[in-house]
Amino acid sequence: MAQNENAAVDVLLVGAGIMSATLAVLLKELDPAIKLEVVELMDAGAIESSNPWNNAGTGHAGLCELNYTPQAADGSVDINKAVSINAMFEVSKQFWAHLLEKGTFGCAQTFINPVPHLSFVRGEKDVEFLRTRFAQLSQHHCFAGMQYSEDKATLAEWMPLMMPGRAPDEQVAATRALGGSDVNFGALTNQLLRFLSEQDHTDVQYNQRVVDLERNDSGWQVSIKDLQSGATRKVCSRFVFLGAGGAALPLLQMSGIPEGKGFGGFPVSGQWLRCDSPQVVSQHQAKVYSQADVGAPPMSVPHLDTRVVDGHKSLLFGPFAGFTTKFLKHGSFLDLPLSIRLGNIMPMLAVARDNFDLTKYLVGEVMQSQEQRLEALRKFYPHAKAEDWRLETAGQRVQIIKKDAKSGGILQFGTELVSSADGSLAALLGASPGASVTVSIMLDLLERCFPEQVRSAQWQSRLQAIFTATGKALETDAALYRQVQAHSNAVLGLASDL
Repeated sequence: MAQNENAAVDVLLVGAGIMSATLAVLLKELDPAIKLEVVELMDAGAIESSNPWNNAGTGHAGLCELNYTPQAADGSVDINKAVSINAMFEVSKQFWAHLLEKGTFGCAQTFINPVPHLSFVRGEKDVEFLRTRFAQLSQHHCFAGMQYSEDKATLAEWMPLMMPGRAPDEQVAATRALGGSDVNFGALTNQLLRFLSEQDHTDVQYNQRVVDLERNDSGWQVSIKDLQSGATRKVCSRFVFLGAGGAALPLLQMSGIPEGKGFGGFPVSGQWLRCDSPQVVSQHQAKVYSQADVGAPPMSVPHLDTRVVDGHKSLLFGPFAGFTTKFLKHGSFLDLPLSIRLGNIMPMLAVARDNFDLTKYLVGEVMQSQEQRLEALRKFYPHAKAEDWRLETAGQRVQIIKKDAKSGGILQFGTELVSSADGSLAALLGASPGASVTVSIMLDLLERCFPEQVRSAQWQSRLQAIFTATGKALETDAALYRQVQAHSNAVLGLASDL
C-alpha cells in the first residue's frame, strides 16, 4: 500500500502478534475482498508475548492447569472453566487444520507438536484434590482419556526425570493426558503473517507507532508515525482492532470510548530457568504443572515443560514472577504511571489494598537468588544441577484491573475483549490462556463488531466450511467432539487421548 496522506481501509489492526494475525486471516477467509492493514511497533511480528521464549508454549486445554479447576470449601472441584477452555482450544485447532488443508499455509510441525500434559502434586492434601479433580474430569468426554496414578513406578515411566531422588515416604500423584501439545505461537504468528501477505488488499507495516485515534463519520482516523522516516500518515478505517499486547490498554485509553473507562493494568514480568543439555532434555517429554504457592497469582503456577522451538527441544521451568512498570518487554518504565486516569485510579487503589499477599509474593520473587530458584526446581527435579540451567527473561503480562461495585476494583486474570457500542473498535486486554483460545475470542469479536456480516449467507457458509462445531457444541456433544478432534489431530500430527 502506498503511504498516502489519507489512506482508507476496511480494517486496521494494531500489533502483529497472534491476536491480530489470527483476526486478519480469519477476516480474509470470510471476505477475500476486505481491505486491511496491520501496523506493528517493532521491526518484525511476534516480538513481544507471542515470541516462543516469552511464553510457556502450552496449548491450554484444561488438561493440566490446576488453577482452571478451583476447589470449593466442601472439597468439590469445579470443572466448568477447564471444559470451556478445552473446547475453545479445539476450535483453534479446527482453524489451524483448515489453513493447513489449503496447502499454502506451511507445515504443522513448525508450530505445534504433541507433548503429554501432566498435573503433579505432593502431600496428602494436594493428592486428595488431584484425585477428586480426576474423578470429576474423567467423567466428561473432553477428558475421557485422562489417566491418574499414585504408583511411583508408573509415575517414573511418565516422568523419568522427576522421580529419582525423592524421599521414599513422599506422597505424590499425577494425571496424564497424551493429547497435550506444545505450541510455538511465534512461529504460528509468522506463518499467519506470511499467509496474509500473499492475499490481495492486505498490507503489513513494521516500525509503525499509533500516535492518535479520532472518530470520524465512517469509523476512525488513525495517525501513525513511521519510526524509521519520522513521517506521520493518517489512515481512515471502518474498524480498528487494538491487539498490541500490553500496549492495548494505553491505546484503548487514547480512543476515548466509554467502554474503556475504568480499566487499569497491573504489569507482571517473568523469568524461566532454561536447560538445553541433550542428556537432561531427552529424559523429559511432558508439560508438568503443579499447584501455585499461597498468595501467588495464577500465571505463576510452577511447571516443567518440554519446549520445541525451530525443531530443537529444551526444558523450561518456572515462571518466576516479578514486577516492573513496563507494559511491554521492550516498553517504557513510564507505561504504568502514564496509564493512570481519574476513571481508573480508584479501582487500582482498591486492588493495591486487597492484594497485599500478591504484592508480598512478587517482592519475594524479585529478591530470589539463583540458588533459591534451583531449590524450587528441585521440588520437581530432585537431581537438577546448577550448571545445566540458565535464567531467561520472559515476556510482560498486563493483568486487567476492572471496576467492581462491591470492592471498588478487582484484579482479573485472563483475557477481556472490550468493544465500542457501535462495533467500530475493539481491544483485547489480559493474558493467559489468550493465545490458545484466540480463535474463539475472535469469533466473539466478529459477533459483536460484524453482526450483519456474520448473519449473511456468505459468511455463514464460509464459517461452516471452516468450523464443524463451535465451543458450546463441543462441550455438550461427545460424538461431535470426538469427530472434530480426530480430524484436527490427524491434520496437525497430534496424539489423541480418545
